[in-house]
Amino acid sequence: MRGRGGGGGAAGRVGGCLGERGGQAALGFTASLPFDRRLFRQDIAGSQAHVRALGRAGVLAEEEVEALCHGLEQVRAEMDAGRFEFGPEDPDIHLAVERALERRVGPLALKLRTGRSRNDQVCLDLRLFLMEAADQVVARIERLERELLSRAEEGREWLMPGHTHLQPAQPVLFPHHLLAYFWMLERDRERFVQARARTGACPAGAAALAGTAYPLDLEALAKDLGFPRVMENSLDATSDRDFALDFLAACAVLMVHLSRLATDVVLWCSDEFGFADLEEGWAGGSSIMPQKRNPEPAELVRGKAGRVFGHLLGLLSTLKGLPLGYASDLQEDKEAVFGAFDTVRGCLEAMAGVVRALRFRPEAMEAAAGRGFSTATEAADYLVRLGVPFVEAHRLVGEAVRRCREEGRRLEDLTLEEWRRLDPRVGPGILRALSPRAAVEARACTGGTAPARVAEALKRAAAVLGSSDLRTAPQQPPTGRRPAPGRG
Repeated sequence: MRGRGGGGGAAGRVGGCLGERGGQAALGFTASLPFDRRLFRQDIAGSQAHVRALGRAGVLAEEEVEALCHGLEQVRAEMDAGRFEFGPEDPDIHLAVERALERRVGPLALKLRTGRSRNDQVCLDLRLFLMEAADQVVARIERLERELLSRAEEGREWLMPGHTHLQPAQPVLFPHHLLAYFWMLERDRERFVQARARTGACPAGAAALAGTAYPLDLEALAKDLGFPRVMENSLDATSDRDFALDFLAACAVLMVHLSRLATDVVLWCSDEFGFADLEEGWAGGSSIMPQKRNPEPAELVRGKAGRVFGHLLGLLSTLKGLPLGYASDLQEDKEAVFGAFDTVRGCLEAMAGVVRALRFRPEAMEAAAGRGFSTATEAADYLVRLGVPFVEAHRLVGEAVRRCREEGRRLEDLTLEEWRRLDPRVGPGILRALSPRAAVEARACTGGTAPARVAEALKRAAAVLGSSDLRTAPQQPPTGRRPAPGRG
């Protein structure tokens, strides 16, 4: 955010060589307060840490540090309670905080800006926000994982059809299907943890672009705010938005997975599938058709995915081709980040509720598991075990499927004699192999859908959820609630 002209007080003293009239001309267009006011906690936390750093450097006296930190804490409490009234002289949250502080501590507030710029200040605020946001998303991902695991445990013996091209393919166990989404979400969780780690570099001290001229202990300032390290380059610190892209990219991939899960819910709740219903509180009705029970929350999650993709593409387009150093284009980062975060957080909460509200019909799923010649591969595998090359076995079973389709029969309806006409070596085992349950039990490889493998996978998923010390993102940084100490 660049300096803008304004009226009197701390907030007005940013115009520099600009006159008041010139500074006010474009204020309505350039103002960022309508969206960056959301960063007030992070902005105040950063200001308090900056004040303490100035105190440690001997730039501020101990009583000045105490007065400024206490005043900032009062501003935070007022904003937190929703009592603060923003005015037209507040183009952004930084100057709004300065104006509020000046009302409490007088001219001492003018020292708050010593040794920093809004360029590094806004980067600091956004990094603090995204570290916190990543923690919140991780917590909601884990909640959805727990819901999926709970439903998978509930139906660990249920059969259902697996699909390719949305056509019946092979039978699978119901928990095998749900665990696929669990592991997708686990990768999403890892992405947010990694994005948070990359966000954890403190840009404070970069000032406008060249670094601060004051002897601030930036490592101590970073530690004060919960950052593990300091940015290596002041120019990079003020112009980098990779961390925002990392967060948005993680949001976009997560929304792909939520959208796919939502589509499965929509299909399962259709009469054509009939695998599940949603509890009344989670199903929508029709203004004209009294019989309708529409899975509207899942549909909305699917629809909102495009919004998150747009936020990522928008910021990528903004950053492409920017010269090194701060430019006001970078002001566009916050609405993208806020929009994606709010959408992802809401969608995770909605899908956790949807998964919990599903009422499954295991008998319908098991009946569907045997449709569409879903055990044809088992018949081919049986022939292979007799010594038939797989290509030939594939052809022979394909011929049997074609004949059954023409006659309106199932593979299970073929007699042993009919199978022996295809290959005389066929024995009674072919009839057992055509059972959907036998087909599932045969898939005993690592990661397969056999009951023993699925039981192991359920244990692994439960162990992953229980390993909070290995999975949870680092402790979130302070956001302005820390007491206001003197010089450290």
